Amino acid sequence: MTVDEAGRALADPTAYADDRRLHEALALLRREDPVHRVEREGYNPFWAVTRHADIMEVERAHTRFLNAPRPVLVTAELDAMNAERAAQGIALRTLIHMDDPDHRVIRAIGADWFRPKAMRALEPRVRELAKRYVDRMAELGGACDFVQDVAVHFPLYVILSLLGLPESDFDRMLKLTQEMFGGDDTELRRGTSPEERLAVLMDFFAYFQELTAARRAHPTDDLASAIANARVDGEPLNDLDIASYYVIIATAGHDTTSSTISGGLRALVEHPDQLDRLRADPSLMPPAVDEMIRWVTPVKEFMRTAVEDCEVGGRRIRAGEALLLSYPSGNRDEEVFEDPFRFDVGRDPNRHLAFGFGVHYCLGAALARIEVRAFFEELLPRLESIELGGEPEGIATTFVGGLKHLPVRYTLKG
Repeated sequence: MTVDEAGRALADPTAYADDRRLHEALALLRREDPVHRVEREGYNPFWAVTRHADIMEVERAHTRFLNAPRPVLVTAELDAMNAERAAQGIALRTLIHMDDPDHRVIRAIGADWFRPKAMRALEPRVRELAKRYVDRMAELGGACDFVQDVAVHFPLYVILSLLGLPESDFDRMLKLTQEMFGGDDTELRRGTSPEERLAVLMDFFAYFQELTAARRAHPTDDLASAIANARVDGEPLNDLDIASYYVIIATAGHDTTSSTISGGLRALVEHPDQLDRLRADPSLMPPAVDEMIRWVTPVKEFMRTAVEDCEVGGRRIRAGEALLLSYPSGNRDEEVFEDPFRFDVGRDPNRHLAFGFGVHYCLGAALARIEVRAFFEELLPRLESIELGGEPEGIATTFVGGLKHLPVRYTLKG
């Protein structure tokens, strides 16, 4: 593999479904050209930033490197369509699309719902749902597709419970989320055209318009009502910003966690010494959770755009050029992590970048940790044996994803 081929892999959704290929490419880039210019047919050029220190530098300098106008990697055709819709004022504008001061103000609307006090209040519900889904594994009789039968449902129920949505709508939210993040995956996507991808967002928008109207007419004690009735400078949010807020909470709030839980279970199955170590010493669960998050790194990248000429990792970046922050690469950086390709449930320190850094640090990081911990604290005491029941399959994506199938065979107590 050449350096140019390694760079182009970052704009190839199938590379993210093949851990060996992806990490071979990323290791080559870190070693040979850690800030590498990528030119791939169908995509606008970008700089791939692959070392932990350089990613941190860009994340810290949030006024020099902006999320807008290109917050995630998409095709040149979608970039153009998104720019046109933004100019018309009809593009979804989530927290990942925003920069300060808008980002700071809009983020604050939901921030209290993810603070420690709120997380403590939510934890009993999280543990109740964790037990429900470990019980579900028992009901399945010792074999299941862990992703589809368990992992995608548990975090979805948690986040939609926080929003206050009825369980009758959960399957609809799951399908829309899989279509949005699986837009490059032949099994999960709705269609292949940019118009079909945008139709998924419009379906979200239509659903949340109805929800907003209901919560404004009859406010309730949930996050959906807090968003619907939020005011900025005395004025309510417009429908597009409200829908955008719902979309980022309802989708990123569960898909990333389900990827961590399924990828974490696979890691424990494939590293039985670490599974035995964790079962023998439950006090290792907090570092084990962060190691699962580092190992899986569900968010593969965010993009930033330079507002002025500058230098990153010894490379000259021109104003207006885009940079891709490769989180899987930063989380395997040999300069930061001792033996980075070893799965170690006791890893300490663990300076992973899976939640980002700085002003854009993941709003739901604490909730994600609670969910992963609650699930494995429920599962491991009941687990007598577990092994793969077939070949795991990853999602083709360049943004958010993990496993889409994880067949396992197991025996559980109770």
